[in-house]
Amino acid sequence: MNPSTIRLRAYLCLALSMSLVGSYVALSKPLVAALPVFLLAWLRFGIGALAMPNWLKKPADETPMTSQTRRLLFLESFLGNFLFTICMLFGVSMTSAVSAGVIMAAIPAVVALLSWVFLRERIGARVGAGVACAALGIALLALAKTSASADSSVTHALFGNLLVFGAVLCEAAYAVIGKKLTGTIGPKRITALINLWGLALMTPMGLCYAWRFDFGAVPAGLWTLLLFYALAASVWTVWLWMTGLRSVPAAQAGVFTVMLPISAALVGVLVLGESISALQMLAFAIALLGVVLATLPSRGD
Repeated sequence: MNPSTIRLRAYLCLALSMSLVGSYVALSKPLVAALPVFLLAWLRFGIGALAMPNWLKKPADETPMTSQTRRLLFLESFLGNFLFTICMLFGVSMTSAVSAGVIMAAIPAVVALLSWVFLRERIGARVGAGVACAALGIALLALAKTSASADSSVTHALFGNLLVFGAVLCEAAYAVIGKKLTGTIGPKRITALINLWGLALMTPMGLCYAWRFDFGAVPAGLWTLLLFYALAASVWTVWLWMTGLRSVPAAQAGVFTVMLPISAALVGVLVLGESISALQMLAFAIALLGVVLATLPSRGD
């Protein structure tokens, strides 16, 4: 397979991965209304573990894991699975899918910042402007929520937005660490291993909530949505992202995180029936401008 075909396939994997993340971020809103967050997260990791037991086996051509690789796997799961899931689910339960989409438009800029801090990559004026645009978009979003209807708690919504931004930080760390892991471990095995870590971390809290939860009270249709959420969050999106990262530099892969806020907002408006105000649209446009500025290659790249 020629290099251009390999790169095109990688682009498709990255775009589809982030589109699915945005979709399940939005669709998790009805799930968190019916299930406690820690129980929902535990069920997600449990379904994921049942879906890919064969992916845990070490391929014959894969080198043994070093202690550093094991630490990176734990961090990848702790930040990208465990903390991301908690921040995202609690955050979405307190704010709208559209608002979450706008905030998550900051991911490429945050990836650039983390790359500068941990990978010593240079950040030029364009990336700096992208970070500023992302911050301005989030500030406008906070203003939009402040002027929202009086029946919603402003403090509640702002705290939800902060939690979603915490999920942004976790997702950015996930992107940076993932690039290091794909150099030594295959995408399928990374997916299965970090899901197992997530299951282990979430099991104590998940069992506590499962013990006293009335599963019969959950509408039948939500179980189908839960299955989609679990497979998308634990299996499909991770495998697609790691597959794409093998052939594309991490900074370039950050371009495709633009699909996350777009798909989250679209699902919020088209599927969940949420409205989008003019101020939110302006915030969304400025945040996406930050994405473009932060991720477009500079002249000569």
